[in-house]
This record gives sequence, C-alpha cells and structure tokens, in this order.
Amino acid sequence: MNPVGEPTGIPIPRTRISSGSPYEPKIGFSRAVRIGSRILVAGTAPIWPDGSCDPDPEAQARRCFDIIIAALREAGAGPEHVVRTRMFLISAGDAEAVGRAHGAVFRDVRPAATMVVVAGLLDPRWKVEIEAEAQADAAAAIATAVAKRPTSAAGSNRRSPRSLKSTPASGASAYAE
Repeated sequence: MNPVGEPTGIPIPRTRISSGSPYEPKIGFSRAVRIGSRILVAGTAPIWPDGSCDPDPEAQARRCFDIIIAALREAGAGPEHVVRTRMFLISAGDAEAVGRAHGAVFRDVRPAATMVVVAGLLDPRWKVEIEAEAQADAAAAIATAVAKRPTSAAGSNRRSPRSLKSTPASGASAYAE
C-alpha cells in the first residue's frame, strides 16, 4: 500500500486545484490537491473575488465553504465526500455563527470536525479560516491510475491484479495480492 492506502506499483495521479488566490503563487501552494481518491483543501479564507471581506463571521464561514465546495467539485467530489473539517477562529464568541454555517453544509454528512481559537490569521479582517479533507470514489481513482500507468510492449512490467477484500467486522477494506 502507498501512503494514501491504495495499491503500490501504480503511479497515483496528483491533481492541483487553484482558486486564483494571490497567495498561491507567492507562497507556493494549491487551494486543493487530489492524490488518488483523497482530496485535501488548504486553509481557506473568506475573501470575495473583489478582495473584500464581510465582517460577519457566519458570512465569512459561508464564503469559505463556497470556495471549498468549488475546489471539491473541480477535484471530482462534493460536500458529501468530506470526512474532516478544521475551523480556525480568532474569537470563541464566533463559534455559534461559524457552527451554523458548517451545519448548513454538513448537517447530514457529519464529518469529523475541529474548531479552535487561534491568536490571529493572516489578514486582520478574517474571523475564520477553514480546511477540509475529502475521500472521493476510490474505485474510480484506482481505475484511472491503472489506465494511465506505463507498460512495456510485452507487458512485462505489469503486476498481478489485486483484489479488494472487505473486512466484515469494521467494514474497512484491504488489498490482497
């Protein structure tokens, strides 16, 4: 298995998603990265396209989620695939407002979520910054990786196929040779 829990010997495609943030080229990061079926969305700030920032913490959280969902969609996923969120607030007093925005998006999904208060964020107008992780369709990611992997003319570098076995007690999956 590789670090994202998919079979070894198959190059896992890496897709970078950009939101057009001016910080992406300056700092050297992507809004989101999809590697195999895993999608990681970077800390997302409440910036509108014109550079403005609403002072309301709930509006800021909604903006963060709009940006996150757009990145997920570009990566082939949606809010239903989110397994973890992390919300960074500068005031505990904003927790209820940010929680309402989170609940509006994830009420039925119910990802693992963390909300912490931090000393500050990069822009003093920001009251919240949010990260997300998603797990998209693993079978589709593996099929894409297998289809793209290089093979020799004789097929000599192909490895034997692996089968997906389910572990009944936990519902988890494991690959077997």
